[in-house]
Amino acid sequence: MAKRDYYEVLGVQRTASATELKAAYRKLAMRHHPDRNPGDKAAEHRFKEINEAYEILKDEQRRAAYDQFGHAAFEGGPGGRPGGFDFGSFADVFDDLFGEFMGAGRRRGAQTRGADLRYNLEITLEEAFTGKQAQIRVPTTIRCEVCNATGSAKGAPPGVCPSCRGAGRVRAQQGFFTIERTCPTCSGTGRVISDPCEACGGSGRVHREKTLSVTIPQGVEDGTRIRLTGEGEAGTRGGAPGDLYIFVSVAPHRMFKREASNLYCRVPIPLTTAALGGQIEVPTIDGRRARLQVPAGTQTGHRFRLRNKGMTELHGRARADMFCEIVVETPVNLTRRQQELLREFEQAGNGATNPESEGFFAKVKELWDELRD
Repeated sequence: MAKRDYYEVLGVQRTASATELKAAYRKLAMRHHPDRNPGDKAAEHRFKEINEAYEILKDEQRRAAYDQFGHAAFEGGPGGRPGGFDFGSFADVFDDLFGEFMGAGRRRGAQTRGADLRYNLEITLEEAFTGKQAQIRVPTTIRCEVCNATGSAKGAPPGVCPSCRGAGRVRAQQGFFTIERTCPTCSGTGRVISDPCEACGGSGRVHREKTLSVTIPQGVEDGTRIRLTGEGEAGTRGGAPGDLYIFVSVAPHRMFKREASNLYCRVPIPLTTAALGGQIEVPTIDGRRARLQVPAGTQTGHRFRLRNKGMTELHGRARADMFCEIVVETPVNLTRRQQELLREFEQAGNGATNPESEGFFAKVKELWDELRD
């Protein structure tokens, strides 16, 4: 019986890329695998045919020879193996199908890197301005000092697993397939501990709460992430530790708002100060006071800029600015005499004292006159 064209077997064009070949092979191999089709001789034959086609086409040199000479290029069997196609073990097929999804390799060693940790740290705006040295307590895992992180009660290194002889995997024969799986004795590490350490249970690490000193730099912003290398969880059986990531959040301030490194503050002033002018004092983030000269006739919404009174720039090289937005406060709870004085003030006015309101209502009157015409 003549062999089918390899491209036809995989269901791809002759111009298919290596990626397209691999995708087609995976899909077909999963569908026709004998484990999924027990007792189906047709599926078994199809699976063999799919593997033979892919074995040739995935190799650039073999594919070029096949494109030129067809099946005649491999009359002695692919790769010079007479008598048909050699599948190898089922593990080779499994790795080809799932290798890149399972970490692109089999874990042979007993050591694993520790997990990274996250710690949320909230600070005040004043602390963000000055910077601080924070003491934090982090629940984590550390090296077991009893067994020196070996996991063995006597501190001796783990021995070679007798079941897999250090390979981490064992094989079993099923028909013409060799199935390879993780060794159940050592869980794939290739090493076993005959006498586990009682303190850590053989993992080489124990749970503890660790106290660390963290430097918060001046000018730090909300959402900043600080990385402490090697301060995460300890690795198993002496593996490298993970890292600790500190996420800094700055609590809202009752008086200041921050945008980048600039600060903004709403400053209410009496009506008389806004009308006559005067000098006021405003607080600054460093705990001091700054004097602000308010000119006569200042309106609500006017913004004054105080240079070098904002946040410290990151690493303390300079300071940003502070902006004070004026809010003119309307008097309330007036006495009878105060009300009389305001009426006298209103009657004595000639429109020059309130130019914006006078101009607005003048435009309104003109609009109404136009609508009546």
